[in-house]
Amino acid sequence: MKLLLTSGGVTNPSIHAALEQLLGKPVGHCHALVIPTAQWGHPMCGPASVRRLMAAGPGSPHLSGLGWASLGVLELTALPSIGSERWVPWVREADVLLVDGGDATYLAHWMRESGLADLLPTLPDTVWVGVSAGSMVMTPRIGKSFVEWSSAADDRTLGVVDFSIFPHLDAFPTNTQEHAERWAADLGGPAYAIDEQTAIKVMDGSVEVVSEGQWTKFG
Repeated sequence: MKLLLTSGGVTNPSIHAALEQLLGKPVGHCHALVIPTAQWGHPMCGPASVRRLMAAGPGSPHLSGLGWASLGVLELTALPSIGSERWVPWVREADVLLVDGGDATYLAHWMRESGLADLLPTLPDTVWVGVSAGSMVMTPRIGKSFVEWSSAADDRTLGVVDFSIFPHLDAFPTNTQEHAERWAADLGGPAYAIDEQTAIKVMDGSVEVVSEGQWTKFG
């Protein structure tokens, strides 16, 4: 897939331009599916935050509220009960998957359980836009400090890319540069710390940081 891995979504013109480059056409001409599943695995999320995402208005201006031609919901926890013959065509017809934050290990679990993880390699033209956990799920590990789901066996995720992501740099008291450095040292592999004005674009094996803010590469 084509990946746009963000901390806070499409928050500035540079990230918006990168998104439209990946899509190959304007946002307003694209059909999107939004995936809220990661929210259910995080204690700070719940019905109200999912509702804001689904409303696609002022509460979520940087993801679902970007002005898509159409917007649908793909709830991964429901997919195993309805059969792939129903939901796979929905995914194949979408231009972009908008994957919100929450807990990345919970999201990874349901991507595997639903079959979406196995489908991804067959979607070379589809764009994956991740926010926070929706980006981290594509990495090999997220670091134990980011695991909030009590049933997670460890901090491993899907490993679609070979680097890890520390999101929300300087957005919270526990997401400072010092915290990011300790986190990266514990992981011992390539990693990026990114703020809300930064994204990582991955296309055809090429990795590019798109930023109007602050970011650091480790390893």
